[in-house]
Amino acid sequence: MEVVSPGLCDLQVNGFAGVDFNRPGLSVDALETAAAALRRTGVTRFLPTLITAPLEAFAACARVLARWTSSSQLGIHAEGPYLSPTEARGAHPPAHLRPASVEDFRRRQDAAEGRIVLVTLAPEVPGAIELIAHLVSSGVRVAIGHSAASPEQIREGVRAGATLSTHLGNGCAGGLPRHPNLIWEQLAADELSACFIADGHHLPAATLKAMVRAKTPGRSILVTDATAAAAAPPGRYSLGELEIERSASGRVTLPREGKLAGSSLTLDEAVGRAARETELPIDEVLAMASSRPAAAIGAAPAGRVVGEWDARARSFAVARVEGA
Repeated sequence: MEVVSPGLCDLQVNGFAGVDFNRPGLSVDALETAAAALRRTGVTRFLPTLITAPLEAFAACARVLARWTSSSQLGIHAEGPYLSPTEARGAHPPAHLRPASVEDFRRRQDAAEGRIVLVTLAPEVPGAIELIAHLVSSGVRVAIGHSAASPEQIREGVRAGATLSTHLGNGCAGGLPRHPNLIWEQLAADELSACFIADGHHLPAATLKAMVRAKTPGRSILVTDATAAAAAPPGRYSLGELEIERSASGRVTLPREGKLAGSSLTLDEAVGRAARETELPIDEVLAMASSRPAAAIGAAPAGRVVGEWDARARSFAVARVEGA
């Protein structure tokens, strides 16, 4: 059956098709290559995502992104460096994590020529609440992620203006108390829309299904957290200063640690998997990957995607992209 959706929108793309957005030396030609590959998966708008890095490395990449004139780029997502130094940091390099400060953010935003539109931070980091208030007053959206916050610290972040959860269920300690904990608190916060990585590696099927039911589809967003290993063969790639490895199963890890380090997921694959695992109608799932993520940062989708939906197999494939 043919289905039509607004163009897909991904709020978290670290790289794609062999291109690492976090590597100094990034070029406009490489960005065009990645954008063309993203378009083949139905993604017509996205946020290039820069992870925790020293200011100089961040600025080198941000300047190239800021001067790239593609209509597919909605701005820049800064994931870090104001993240938990605990195991919740995930693959983010601990040496480059830092307390939150308006001054540090201004330097990064200046390097990005004002193009940072989303910041992921941990609300318990010193200075985070003040920075959230500054970001919100400046029109920058704030997401909670890579955090070891208490429930009250999550509530503080929400009161200060955070509106998103970055890859909920990941970027937190593996041994959380049953309750209360920061996952339950974010699921219960109606002010937060939650982003999910539906690749079969970050979240088990039952977890994704239960979390989307708790948030409701209207507050659920599909993201990829894609790296240079997405739309690319198994092998070794870079994520900034990190070496990452894509296995034959598509799992992306730090080779020596086995720790997840982004994904090789494409957003059309995420739509098909989420439709199977949540058992939601395909139109609802497509909205979670198009109009809802765009609206979460005050934007709109571009163009439209025509896809093939097999209701029996619950599989989705992009046939063509139009008008973007």
